[in-house]
Amino acid sequence: MSIKIGLAGNPNSGKTTLFNALTGATQYVGNWPGVTVEKKSGKLKGNKEVEIIDLPGIYSLSPYTLEEVVTRRFLIDDHPDVVINIIDATNIERNLYLTTQILEFGIPTVIALNMMDLIRKKGDHISCKALSKQLGCPVVEISALKEEGIKDAVNKAIEIAKQGRIKKFALPMMEEVEEAITQIKDLLSVHNTTLSLNNDWIAIKLFERDEEIVKQLSLDQSTMTQIEEIIKACEIELDDDCESIITSERYAYIGDVVSHVVKKGNQSKETVSDRIDKIITNRFLALPIFVLIMWFVYYISVSSLGTIVTDWTNDTLFGEIIQGNMQNFLETANVAPWLTALICDGIIGGVGAVLGFVPQIMLLFFFLAILEDCGYMARVAFIMDRIFRKFGLSGKSFIPMLIGSGCGVPGIMASRTLENDKDRKMTIMLTTFIPCGAKLPIIALFAGAMFGGASWVAPTVYFMCITMVVICGMILKQTKLFAGEPAPFVMELPTYHIPGLKGVLIHMWDRGKGFIIKAGTVIFVACGLIWFLQSFSWSLEMVEGEGSILASIGNVVAPIFAPLGFGNWEAAVATITGLVAKENVVATYGVLYGIADATEETSDLLSVIAANFTAVSAFSFIAFNMLCAPCFAAVGAIRREMGSWKWTFIATGFQTFTAYLVALLINKVGTALLLGGSIIEAIIAIAIVAIVIISVFIWGRGKSQETSFDV
Repeated sequence: MSIKIGLAGNPNSGKTTLFNALTGATQYVGNWPGVTVEKKSGKLKGNKEVEIIDLPGIYSLSPYTLEEVVTRRFLIDDHPDVVINIIDATNIERNLYLTTQILEFGIPTVIALNMMDLIRKKGDHISCKALSKQLGCPVVEISALKEEGIKDAVNKAIEIAKQGRIKKFALPMMEEVEEAITQIKDLLSVHNTTLSLNNDWIAIKLFERDEEIVKQLSLDQSTMTQIEEIIKACEIELDDDCESIITSERYAYIGDVVSHVVKKGNQSKETVSDRIDKIITNRFLALPIFVLIMWFVYYISVSSLGTIVTDWTNDTLFGEIIQGNMQNFLETANVAPWLTALICDGIIGGVGAVLGFVPQIMLLFFFLAILEDCGYMARVAFIMDRIFRKFGLSGKSFIPMLIGSGCGVPGIMASRTLENDKDRKMTIMLTTFIPCGAKLPIIALFAGAMFGGASWVAPTVYFMCITMVVICGMILKQTKLFAGEPAPFVMELPTYHIPGLKGVLIHMWDRGKGFIIKAGTVIFVACGLIWFLQSFSWSLEMVEGEGSILASIGNVVAPIFAPLGFGNWEAAVATITGLVAKENVVATYGVLYGIADATEETSDLLSVIAANFTAVSAFSFIAFNMLCAPCFAAVGAIRREMGSWKWTFIATGFQTFTAYLVALLINKVGTALLLGGSIIEAIIAIAIVAIVIISVFIWGRGKSQETSFDV
């Protein structure tokens, strides 16, 4: 007998940690049918007949966000055998709001009270027996992080799933509301509903004017008119709107339940989280602390430990062991020279140049996973909200940017959490400014080649990108397309806790595996194509350097980038191939110059880059590739989220134009100040940027005087 268990809970309740503990390495990640919200499912360790589905983190089952709609559709359409509702015991009152809605569904439910160890530390007490009696379902204490009590929770879930019997839950309400709900249920009883759900829940949703339920039921106009009259009569009698009435009823019931099952300890005792937040979120210390933490993360990942491992991977593993031995083997086997070159210089040289940076990327994701799991990154969103709001942005926009530090695609999709359409579109346009995992090899490669692996390079690039988010956000807010006040940002700060190593490693692997998979697919094919184009002329004769197809294409494009300081065809080609996948920037250099060859110093990748760039032009190259249009996959995500090609072209055009201006400014001003370059050219570059910004402000001010509804 197969059993399907759904895991439901609020964000930061420990739901994903529990899912990882229950499924281990048997997870399958995809998207829910028809939407881009991530779907995780897996088999229970030790029992392949039990499937675990990790539902999106939500606060309620009202259809306000895509995540809530997805969860509701799963409960309605997929009919799980049982739901494990994970509750953060430290915020039990807020978590029980979702619980009451799940119980109304009529689906067998087990409540898993998580973080009970923190409750005990605070001196509080929650009676599971009393809570179970109040709610009419089993309640189990667990610690998902320490994997305590999780077997009891899943065994209890399997047990009640097999029994199939549940105790009916009905939310107690005041007499006027009960009467209105009863009248709606009476109307439903004569209507053949297609939903196999508790009529109490359907009636409450209709009372709340839930549009999703109305669409699914397809009630006739006469029935809808009668329901509307019932709702209006109740609203007039209670002098409140329907949604607020039900919300008040839920919290009144939850408050009564909590008063019976929770015994508070010493209320005057300050928690550890409170003491940490006094420093971490301090108005003056918060930003310097964030800068220091990110510098440390990038220092370890890129400049110290990460560099040691990456250098060995590039020079020894791929350069000497794999590439060297493969070349000797192929030459001994009398393989055709062109095929030897394709395999060694094209495939191994290109793919190896990308895979060599996997240690640095994995280290970065490891530290970011720790920061997220411990609760710090939630504070960063509030810290950034203080800054963003001054320039017309919401701190809520920083959430997609945090997600985008792994990959731009889910970061872009995360913009759906923003209710305001203007803020959402602007967030999509700015999210890919934040360096993703695919961009990190570019930073690491040039930091090693031009700056001796200096620890300041990667953090400087990171904060340059955040600065550009702020500046561009401020500029865009001056236009008619994005004018208006930012949406308010409200988010619960989770309690600080020590992350579990297993969860951190799973999180790190989930982010990093996409990079490795891409290297074995997209980058593999791209390297073969790049090798062919740089090895053959238009007449299909084997050539080297300037006579190749790639060089001729690059020489046509190179003048565009000459003002930015990298006007050679190699850099131009690397930049263009980076539009397919950002890893291609490094892969292209890997194909053109190889990873490393101890016998020929000039073929060493770092040496070639150092010979073709100055420190200023190298930083200009990095800046352009960080800020320009993202990879094709991210562009596709922008198209899906924007809903039109017009907006997609606006977004990618804005990103590329911004990248060009920033790189131009860095190159011309940097060259004048640091390398004795032309002051005139620097002044012209500053003037061009100033004229563009002033023009946008003037245009935006003129447009803002038109109708405010013209979007």
